[in-house]
Amino acid sequence: MNELAAMTALQNQIMQEPFGEYSWILNVLIYVFFFVFMFYGQKINTYIMLREVEGSLYKLKYIRDDGRKIAVETIKEIGKSQTDPTVRVDRFLEYFTISPQSLDPAGLVWKLEHVLDVRENRFKDEVKLMAPAADKTQTNNLENTLEAAMALNYIYKVIRHFYLLGKKTLSLYIIMQIQMILPLIMREAEAYASALKAFAYGQPIGDGAGALVAAKLMHGQPTRKIAKDCVVATVPIEGRTAYVIKAEGHGGNVGKPGDATKTIIEENEGKIATVIMVDAALKLEGEDVGDIAEGVGAAIGGPGVDQFKIEETILKYRIPIHAVIIKEDIGDAVSPLRKEIFDSVDTAIERIKQVILEKTKEGDKVIIAGVGNTIGIG
Repeated sequence: MNELAAMTALQNQIMQEPFGEYSWILNVLIYVFFFVFMFYGQKINTYIMLREVEGSLYKLKYIRDDGRKIAVETIKEIGKSQTDPTVRVDRFLEYFTISPQSLDPAGLVWKLEHVLDVRENRFKDEVKLMAPAADKTQTNNLENTLEAAMALNYIYKVIRHFYLLGKKTLSLYIIMQIQMILPLIMREAEAYASALKAFAYGQPIGDGAGALVAAKLMHGQPTRKIAKDCVVATVPIEGRTAYVIKAEGHGGNVGKPGDATKTIIEENEGKIATVIMVDAALKLEGEDVGDIAEGVGAAIGGPGVDQFKIEETILKYRIPIHAVIIKEDIGDAVSPLRKEIFDSVDTAIERIKQVILEKTKEGDKVIIAGVGNTIGIG
């Protein structure tokens, strides 16, 4: 009994003082850590987040520099210029575009279109100076390559700006905001890096899904130029006459589908039964790449000039407009064309034919506009 009592007493003593005579050191350390985190916890968190942002910044710099290198090497290979294009490429990467003043919104679309036209012409002129031996298709591809490199350069500079600003001010809120959106920014940067390689090699990209639909529909039919960098083919579909529009390929080009659609409608004096637009669209997480969805409205991205023109014209003639979209994420949109997206093109064509059968009658005229970058798609 005495031995049992002694063992119980020893066990209680161990449980009460697990470190024996050194337990006071543990208590002191706990209080020290408590006071340190109470007064300096925010600064510690700030430094930890700064290190995370710094790591991503180094990765962005590598992606940016690699993109610049690919752009320079591609221009040297295709352009066969006598001078080194590096200086001009570096200057190109710093170009910017100032949006028109919107204080008085009247006429804003036309001012924006003019600025974008000037921008596009300036870019093409710069590419011709850097790569005098490039043909029209190669010029378009090189322009897209440089624009992807420009986007990478801009992303890097913005993240560097907020990193240095946060480091200078040690403002938790500045650093926290950039740290929270970094995963999305890194995904976008990696997508542009993939796009840059696709443009450099002239490969079709996911954004060209709508153009690929139009190309399949007009295959074997004569085409004519209908607007700047856009072609149209007259295709019989299900007893109807379909005017199929796409950007002129096979270089990197999106054309002006707004002008093309407007011209076709006016050529037919507004006697168009319906307009069907096909384009790639960003999917939500959890949705499958290549899923097809139907809706109404002008399915077209960009600054909104072409969408405005299409909506103005169909409103004038009261023409219904339908949309068929092929779902993909930002990485798929600017990366080389995935098999899932390529396979979904035939499904999209079947959905278009279904819409035509349901919404029009035999003998009607319809417009099918395949929207998207037509790089690699003839």
